[in-house]
Amino acid sequence: MELWLRFEYARGMRPQGTPQQLEKGRLLAVRLLKEGKKPAVVARWLGASKSSVSRWRETYRDKGKNGLRPKPIPGRPPRLNEAQKARLVGWLLQSPLAYGYNTDIWTLKRVARLIEDRLHVRYHPNHVWRLLTEMDWSCQKPEKRARERDEEAIAHWKRYVWPHIKKGPQV
Repeated sequence: MELWLRFEYARGMRPQGTPQQLEKGRLLAVRLLKEGKKPAVVARWLGASKSSVSRWRETYRDKGKNGLRPKPIPGRPPRLNEAQKARLVGWLLQSPLAYGYNTDIWTLKRVARLIEDRLHVRYHPNHVWRLLTEMDWSCQKPEKRARERDEEAIAHWKRYVWPHIKKGPQV
Protein backbone atom coordinates (compact mmCIF):
# COMPACT_ATOMS: atom_id res chain seq x y z
CA MET A 1 0.00 0.00 0.00
CA GLU A 2 1.39 3.44 -0.96
CA LEU A 3 0.82 5.38 2.24
CA TRP A 4 3.91 7.54 1.69
CA LEU A 5 1.77 10.17 0.00
CA ARG A 6 0.02 12.63 2.32
CA PHE A 7 -1.56 15.94 1.49
CA GLU A 8 -0.37 18.78 3.70
CA TYR A 9 -2.93 21.52 4.11
CA ALA A 10 -1.89 24.95 5.37
CA ARG A 11 -4.79 27.02 6.77
CA GLY A 12 -7.37 25.76 4.28
CA MET A 13 -5.17 26.54 1.31
CA ARG A 14 -4.19 24.32 -1.61
CA PRO A 15 -2.18 21.30 -0.45
CA GLN A 16 1.59 21.34 -0.86
CA GLY A 17 3.15 19.37 -3.69
CA THR A 18 3.63 19.44 -7.41
CA PRO A 19 0.58 18.98 -9.65
CA GLN A 20 1.88 15.50 -10.52
CA GLN A 21 2.16 14.52 -6.82
CA LEU A 22 -1.36 15.76 -6.14
CA GLU A 23 -2.67 13.81 -9.15
CA LYS A 24 -0.98 10.66 -7.80
CA GLY A 25 -2.78 11.19 -4.50
CA ARG A 26 -6.16 11.56 -6.21
CA LEU A 27 -5.55 8.41 -8.26
CA LEU A 28 -4.47 6.53 -5.12
CA ALA A 29 -7.67 7.66 -3.38
CA VAL A 30 -9.79 6.32 -6.24
CA ARG A 31 -7.88 3.03 -6.21
CA LEU A 32 -8.40 2.65 -2.47
CA LEU A 33 -12.11 3.43 -2.87
CA LYS A 34 -12.36 0.75 -5.59
CA GLU A 35 -10.76 -1.71 -3.15
CA GLY A 36 -13.67 -1.06 -0.79
CA LYS A 37 -12.14 1.42 1.63
CA LYS A 38 -14.51 3.99 3.11
CA PRO A 39 -14.04 7.67 2.11
CA ALA A 40 -13.35 8.66 5.73
CA VAL A 41 -10.53 6.09 6.00
CA VAL A 42 -9.01 7.13 2.65
CA ALA A 43 -9.22 10.79 3.67
CA ARG A 44 -7.47 10.07 6.96
CA TRP A 45 -4.73 8.04 5.26
CA LEU A 46 -4.06 10.75 2.69
CA GLY A 47 -4.46 13.68 5.05
CA ALA A 48 -7.26 15.09 2.89
CA SER A 49 -10.82 16.01 3.75
CA LYS A 50 -13.63 13.51 3.37
CA SER A 51 -15.44 15.91 1.02
CA SER A 52 -12.37 16.05 -1.25
CA VAL A 53 -12.22 12.25 -1.46
CA SER A 54 -15.94 12.12 -2.30
CA ARG A 55 -15.48 14.83 -4.95
CA TRP A 56 -12.59 12.89 -6.51
CA ARG A 57 -14.75 9.75 -6.63
CA GLU A 58 -17.57 11.65 -8.37
CA THR A 59 -15.17 13.26 -10.82
CA TYR A 60 -13.62 9.88 -11.63
CA ARG A 61 -17.08 8.40 -12.13
CA ASP A 62 -18.12 11.25 -14.49
CA LYS A 63 -14.92 11.99 -16.40
CA GLY A 64 -12.61 9.07 -15.74
CA LYS A 65 -8.89 9.32 -15.10
CA ASN A 66 -8.59 12.53 -17.15
CA GLY A 67 -10.90 14.31 -14.71
CA LEU A 68 -8.31 13.92 -11.96
CA ARG A 69 -5.49 15.44 -13.99
CA PRO A 70 -3.99 18.71 -12.75
CA LYS A 71 -5.52 21.89 -14.10
CA PRO A 72 -3.45 24.88 -15.15
CA ILE A 73 -2.84 27.44 -12.43
CA PRO A 74 -5.13 30.41 -13.03
CA GLY A 75 -3.82 33.92 -13.42
CA ARG A 76 -1.32 35.71 -15.54
CA PRO A 77 1.87 33.74 -16.20
CA PRO A 78 5.05 35.20 -14.72
CA ARG A 79 6.96 37.54 -17.01
CA LEU A 80 10.31 35.97 -16.15
CA ASN A 81 10.85 32.23 -16.32
CA GLU A 82 13.15 30.35 -13.94
CA ALA A 83 16.15 30.51 -16.29
CA GLN A 84 15.78 34.28 -16.63
CA LYS A 85 15.50 34.66 -12.85
CA ALA A 86 18.69 32.64 -12.43
CA ARG A 87 20.49 34.91 -14.90
CA LEU A 88 19.19 37.95 -13.02
CA VAL A 89 20.59 36.58 -9.75
CA GLY A 90 23.97 36.18 -11.41
CA TRP A 91 23.92 39.78 -12.57
CA LEU A 92 22.79 41.08 -9.17
CA LEU A 93 25.63 39.26 -7.44
CA GLN A 94 28.00 41.49 -9.37
CA SER A 95 28.56 45.04 -8.24
CA PRO A 96 26.50 47.81 -9.88
CA LEU A 97 29.87 49.42 -10.59
CA ALA A 98 30.39 46.69 -13.20
CA TYR A 99 27.35 48.05 -15.05
CA GLY A 100 28.55 51.65 -15.09
CA TYR A 101 26.86 53.00 -11.97
CA ASN A 102 28.89 55.30 -9.74
CA THR A 103 27.80 53.70 -6.43
CA ASP A 104 27.84 50.13 -5.20
CA ILE A 105 24.11 50.00 -4.41
CA TRP A 106 21.38 48.16 -6.30
CA THR A 107 18.21 50.23 -6.33
CA LEU A 108 14.83 49.12 -7.65
CA LYS A 109 15.19 51.50 -10.60
CA ARG A 110 18.58 50.04 -11.47
CA VAL A 111 17.31 46.47 -11.25
CA ALA A 112 14.30 47.39 -13.43
CA ARG A 113 16.62 48.94 -15.99
CA LEU A 114 18.90 45.86 -15.89
CA ILE A 115 15.92 43.56 -16.52
CA GLU A 116 14.71 45.72 -19.39
CA ASP A 117 18.15 46.09 -21.00
CA ARG A 118 19.21 42.46 -20.67
CA LEU A 119 15.95 40.47 -20.74
CA HIS A 120 13.75 42.90 -22.70
CA VAL A 121 11.00 42.66 -20.09
CA ARG A 122 9.67 45.88 -18.63
CA TYR A 123 8.96 46.16 -14.91
CA HIS A 124 7.88 49.18 -12.95
CA PRO A 125 10.42 49.71 -10.13
CA ASN A 126 7.71 49.15 -7.51
CA HIS A 127 6.99 45.71 -8.95
CA VAL A 128 10.66 44.79 -9.01
CA TRP A 129 10.37 44.62 -5.22
CA ARG A 130 7.72 41.88 -5.51
CA LEU A 131 9.88 39.96 -7.94
CA LEU A 132 12.92 40.17 -5.66
CA THR A 133 11.00 39.06 -2.57
CA GLU A 134 9.59 36.08 -4.52
CA MET A 135 13.21 35.17 -5.24
CA ASP A 136 14.01 35.39 -1.47
CA TRP A 137 16.02 38.59 -1.77
CA SER A 138 15.65 41.22 0.92
CA CYS A 139 16.35 44.90 1.32
CA GLN A 140 19.85 45.61 2.60
CA LYS A 141 20.78 48.98 4.01
CA PRO A 142 24.31 50.03 3.15
CA GLU A 143 26.59 51.15 5.96
CA LYS A 144 27.00 54.89 6.04
CA ARG A 145 30.64 55.89 5.88
CA ALA A 146 32.26 59.18 5.14
CA ARG A 147 33.85 59.47 1.70
CA GLU A 148 36.93 61.01 3.32
CA ARG A 149 37.37 57.94 5.55
CA ASP A 150 41.02 56.86 5.80
CA GLU A 151 41.15 53.14 6.60
CA GLU A 152 44.91 53.16 7.24
CA ALA A 153 44.66 56.00 9.76
CA ILE A 154 41.77 54.23 11.53
CA ALA A 155 43.71 50.95 11.73
CA HIS A 156 46.77 52.80 13.09
CA TRP A 157 44.69 54.60 15.72
CA LYS A 158 42.98 51.34 16.83
CA ARG A 159 46.28 49.50 17.06
CA TYR A 160 48.57 52.11 18.67
CA VAL A 161 46.59 55.03 20.12
CA TRP A 162 43.48 53.39 21.56
CA PRO A 163 45.31 50.81 23.73
CA HIS A 164 47.22 53.67 25.46
CA ILE A 165 44.02 55.62 26.05
CA LYS A 166 42.30 52.50 27.34
CA LYS A 167 45.16 51.71 29.74
CA GLY A 168 45.54 55.34 30.80
CA PRO A 169 45.42 56.53 34.39
CA GLN A 170 42.27 55.61 36.28
CA VAL A 171 40.67 58.60 37.97
